[in-house]
Amino acid sequence: MRAARRPEPSTFPSAELHPQSQYPLEYPSYSFHLPLSRPVFDPHHFTHSSIMPCHSRRRYIRLEFISGQNLKVPSGRISAGICVSINVDSWRRWKSSVKVLSFEESAVWGDTVTLSLHASSAFSLEIRASYELGRRLGSGEIIGKLQISWDNLLNHGDEPFTLYFPPVRGIHPSLTLKTTVVNACDNQNGALSGSLVECKIARDTDAGHAHLAKYVTSNTVSQLKHAMQRLQLVLDQCRVGHLDRATALTNLAWARLIGYISNHVQDIDTTISLFRDAFALRPQCHPDHALSLHNLTKALTWRHRRKGTASDIREITQLYHELLRPEGTYRHSIAAGENGVDCVIRRCNYLPIDASDEGIHLRRVVLELCPLGHQLRPRALDKLSWALSSRFEQHGNIDDIDMSIQLGREAVSLCPEGHDGRDDYLNNLATSLVFRFDHHGKADDLDEAISLYEEVLCPVGHEYRDISLHNLGGILIARFEKHGDIDDITQAVSILREALTLRPPEHPYRDKTLNSLAHALNIRYDQSDVSGDINEAIDCHRESLRLKRLDDPERHKTLHNLSSALCSRFTHTQENEDVEEAITLCQESLAGLSLLHPSRYFSYIRLQEAYLSRYRILHEPADLSFAIENFRLASRHRTKGYPERIMEAHDWTVVTEQYGHESAPEAYTTFFELLDAHLATRSSPISRREAAAAFRDISRLPVDAASCAIRSDNLSQAVEFVEQGRGQQWSLASRLKTPVEDLESVNPTLAHDYLELSKLVSNAAQSSATITDRAAADLAALEYRRLTRQWEAVVTQIRDIRAFSRFLLPPLYEDLQAAARHGPVIILIASQYSCSAIIVPISGDPHHVPLSITLADLKALKDRFTRAIREASRMNPAESRTDLIVLSRIIWDQIMSPIVDELKHVLKLKRYSRIWLCPTAAFTSIPLHAAHPFKTNPDRSKEPCLEDLYVCSYTPTLSALVRSRQLMKKRVTPSFVAIGQGQPGKGKGKALLAVDSELELVYKLVPATANRSTISGDAATRAGALNALEQNTWVHLACHGKQDRTQPYNSHFVMRDEHLTLLDIMERDNPHAEFAFLSACHTAVGDETTPDEVIHLAAGLQFSGFKSVIGTLWEVDDSVAKHVVKAFYENMFKDLKDGMMDCTKAAWALNRATHAVKKEVPLEQRMVFVHIGV
Repeated sequence: MRAARRPEPSTFPSAELHPQSQYPLEYPSYSFHLPLSRPVFDPHHFTHSSIMPCHSRRRYIRLEFISGQNLKVPSGRISAGICVSINVDSWRRWKSSVKVLSFEESAVWGDTVTLSLHASSAFSLEIRASYELGRRLGSGEIIGKLQISWDNLLNHGDEPFTLYFPPVRGIHPSLTLKTTVVNACDNQNGALSGSLVECKIARDTDAGHAHLAKYVTSNTVSQLKHAMQRLQLVLDQCRVGHLDRATALTNLAWARLIGYISNHVQDIDTTISLFRDAFALRPQCHPDHALSLHNLTKALTWRHRRKGTASDIREITQLYHELLRPEGTYRHSIAAGENGVDCVIRRCNYLPIDASDEGIHLRRVVLELCPLGHQLRPRALDKLSWALSSRFEQHGNIDDIDMSIQLGREAVSLCPEGHDGRDDYLNNLATSLVFRFDHHGKADDLDEAISLYEEVLCPVGHEYRDISLHNLGGILIARFEKHGDIDDITQAVSILREALTLRPPEHPYRDKTLNSLAHALNIRYDQSDVSGDINEAIDCHRESLRLKRLDDPERHKTLHNLSSALCSRFTHTQENEDVEEAITLCQESLAGLSLLHPSRYFSYIRLQEAYLSRYRILHEPADLSFAIENFRLASRHRTKGYPERIMEAHDWTVVTEQYGHESAPEAYTTFFELLDAHLATRSSPISRREAAAAFRDISRLPVDAASCAIRSDNLSQAVEFVEQGRGQQWSLASRLKTPVEDLESVNPTLAHDYLELSKLVSNAAQSSATITDRAAADLAALEYRRLTRQWEAVVTQIRDIRAFSRFLLPPLYEDLQAAARHGPVIILIASQYSCSAIIVPISGDPHHVPLSITLADLKALKDRFTRAIREASRMNPAESRTDLIVLSRIIWDQIMSPIVDELKHVLKLKRYSRIWLCPTAAFTSIPLHAAHPFKTNPDRSKEPCLEDLYVCSYTPTLSALVRSRQLMKKRVTPSFVAIGQGQPGKGKGKALLAVDSELELVYKLVPATANRSTISGDAATRAGALNALEQNTWVHLACHGKQDRTQPYNSHFVMRDEHLTLLDIMERDNPHAEFAFLSACHTAVGDETTPDEVIHLAAGLQFSGFKSVIGTLWEVDDSVAKHVVKAFYENMFKDLKDGMMDCTKAAWALNRATHAVKKEVPLEQRMVFVHIGV
């Protein structure tokens, strides 16, 4: 569904519409400026000029023509200028200069003439429109004529007064004059001319103008015929080579054009040919060249309106470029007249929208002529905005729609409430927001668009209510597709039905509303299975298709929407004719679209639906192959936005799994690549997470992909899939922190450019995260995207170097195996298809360990653990944790025991070796390190648990572990800070009474050789803690920790003043940091909606540079935590080599500590601590 624009506001607001025409007759009669400073005497009209002799004894009257108002040209034709003439008798006439007519239909003269009071008792006064700037044919068209006596003039004394003429289209033209009686004839500006002898072609021309004016004012077709006959006679007499042929061609063409506008002349092509011939006779140096050019654009515009000829709009744009060329004579000439440039700007603003590069350039030129404060700037902004959004629809360039929205916002900001045009600008801004939502998937755009459409909803009876209803109905469909609220689709159907009643069969936009209503009915049918809906939808689509011309640029939309409706009906009726027609319609729609047109995407998905529907009924393998091919084409159609392509790739994976198709690995790979590219367009971690969370059910794709690879016996690919699909938030953020030491040795300039641009992109991302104003946020997004493109260009150059061909690309298995350098990494995969483990050994191929536990079992186990931990927290330390023991035994039996067998018997892993656990999906919520058989052997010895056998650590991803190891190369003299906040303040949690004693204990246990410090109490603020994290390589944090499960980036440590959030930590870059002990609650548990992203405080510290982190899975009891802390540091700093603190000992120290405190610390408080990192 696409929202409709409001049609152009009437280009002739004060004109009456022709009864048989939906368009106004013509623009207001603006004139091209004729830079004349004197009255014009035309040799065609006079055989000689005789100036009235001055007689000193006579009395004279001097007339000063000041200005004219409401000077409407009866025919509606564009004039070259307006003049005033005085006719004393049949042979004496005076004419004023020709003056430009402003947009307000006024003119200013300042011309004077002196007449003898004894010449006659009265005279006639005429206002005429002139249609030539150079050589003129005839006297022009009469706007107004009055017979007036001298006495009437002299009654006003020396004060200016106004004469009113008979009305033209209901409004009286007027002249403002001033009379003065003088005793001498000064002839300042002119005098009466001599006798007039008019030639026949001039008389016929004037008669043609008069008939045409009567036709327009009376709608009498016979007057049009008389006008065309007279003007044709003139043209017949002005043969090739005649000096007036161009004028004769133009006059006849204008009569035909006005008849065409009113539907009384059908042939527009002949009219355009006449204008072309006239234009050819008036080269650039001709005074009427610009006027002929504009006449041609007018005829082309009307043909475009009626026939939609694409070549016409391109030619119109080219012609207006010539009109507005800075170096051209036309711009300079119109600039001399008051409001002259504005007149042309207004005409440009009423041109049809041209989305070509030339058309947009023209709109930019027009906008440059409308600086801030110019009354026409809002309309020029709106038109450029509209053109850019139209180009976006054709080519899918996100910069176009962003700029369109930016310009639309400015147009709205310049128009206060009640301003004419404000509702149009709001409507068009909303439409651009809809386009961006379709492409980019930002929920804010959808919400804002709905709000704007509701704001401009026209009341019952308003002429534009149909447009308001059409657009509002369409956006409700979009909201239903986003959120699935059935009320939205029900309301959309109701609104669109009302809109359709306002668009009867002859309405030019009826086809659009039919298409939207049909789409809504089709959706409702899919939800409620009411057969009446689908049949009505198909009928509406068919009617819409009948109303569209074969060359209609939006015909393809109706074609593929009708195809979709037919597929829906086929699914239920299994009538083969429906699906056959659906396929044919899609193929027809594709044939009319360029290869990169964004709408090809919809044709691909409709074809996919049709072939898949038929395959499900007939089971022909070819249909499945065709469906898969269209999945492939749709998901890779790069001019369509990422969100829709991501969902298409997701559906592709579902179909391949359902039918066992061999393209499954390709489908998963495509999905991950698209999601990665989509998230990379978002500047902040929060916006990236929101973008990922917008796709329902995608969190299971990484493990499903790994399961698919396992079932295909491709374990290396399974590891790659898990890595590519998990932890995308961290991998995207870490791209800007990638070490480039190796690159610096090969190409230092490129390395420098990469680092500098990485900083700029990072800074842009951080600054945009705090922006709340929508317009400012859009500008920030544009800047972020500009910098990102530069960054991507440098990355491409780096990849051109052979040794760096995979720089920042998803790592291959060979790269990931570096994570197992100091011990195997065990990836636990929880898929709906199977649960299993993959062991990445120090060398060689990965090992697969199938597990008997199911995904449902894991979810139940997770819930049981949550309850058991909650219950244990209420128990006395001495009480037995029976439930926890049972659950730990399940972890051992169903998950870890088979893995341990593989480690012991196949990999021959020695006891107390390091292992790293990398859980996915449901496994992330289970304390795998706590696996314990709780079993006594026949010889009364205890069966060893996992931590009796190996030293366990966790890693969010393999890449995170590889990166931490790379950063270990840069070691500096260690410094240790203990940060504690036991008195967080009112409303921030209970007091932690053991914090101060814990800090004292830690300070004593840290070697005296280390640079030790402590921050607590009032000094333990957000700023103080951030500074300490940046200045120290070892950190101990003792305070409240809060995991925000709905927005994990807001997870935080509670300080004295403000929270120290995960985002605060992520924004710091401390490559020399080594170790952090987080003695706080919930620091190593992610959110429930995206568990594979592993977004928690411990992971944030690892990302910021800390290679080794101790975190917690649930609430910590600070009264017993000090026992674990004491045992940990005692083991950590025992037997230091050369006095150097080694963060790689942290996992071993934690293992020893939890064994050492079994008597003092209950089971759940020993299980709570986990080690992450090296």
